[in-house]
Amino acid sequence: MSLQFDPEKTALLTIDLQNDFLHPEGAYGRAGVTSAAIAALPARIRPLQAAVRAAGGVHISAQFTLVQRPDGTPLISHHLWALRPFLGPGDFAPGSRGHALVDTLAPADYTVEKVTYSAFYQTRLVYLLRELDIRTLIVGGIVTNGGVASTVRDAHLRDIGVVLLSDGCAAFDPEVHAAALRSLGTVCHQASCAEVTAVLEGRV
Repeated sequence: MSLQFDPEKTALLTIDLQNDFLHPEGAYGRAGVTSAAIAALPARIRPLQAAVRAAGGVHISAQFTLVQRPDGTPLISHHLWALRPFLGPGDFAPGSRGHALVDTLAPADYTVEKVTYSAFYQTRLVYLLRELDIRTLIVGGIVTNGGVASTVRDAHLRDIGVVLLSDGCAAFDPEVHAAALRSLGTVCHQASCAEVTAVLEGRV
């Protein structure tokens, strides 16, 4: 394949691969909001994570966060509350088991807390990329049409190269996932986890 990037100036950026989204006892699992495609992502991404590190790159985990009020209830935007009324005290709370990166990929080299879709919005991600001299992001996670798409587009606006993992991201609806990949085709490269791993390992 024609992908070209400097592995030592590359970061794997995973979006929202957290226990509260994926674990059966997490916030979404308890509410019955699950997806086999989403559940399969950590195991598929793990070999790529190892290849990134072996080639001199890093793994940054962007994790959705609900700020907790003094009484323990979370601050939730109106649109999210309408979509996910089951979210409550302790869900996605910093330091909690639910907020943490899933065990399959933990620990990340760096963690970014985010309060909305994009990993760039009001976070320290830009600071990390600058200090680590990262020029390319390999992006995977959930959901393709939400946090993944917003992050990829924000990276594009900042002239940061992006390789979007076509099978390393997912949505709750496979048709929505496919449509999101098509819509992002003009702002990033797209390749499978296995293809990018092969590039990092010098096999292509």
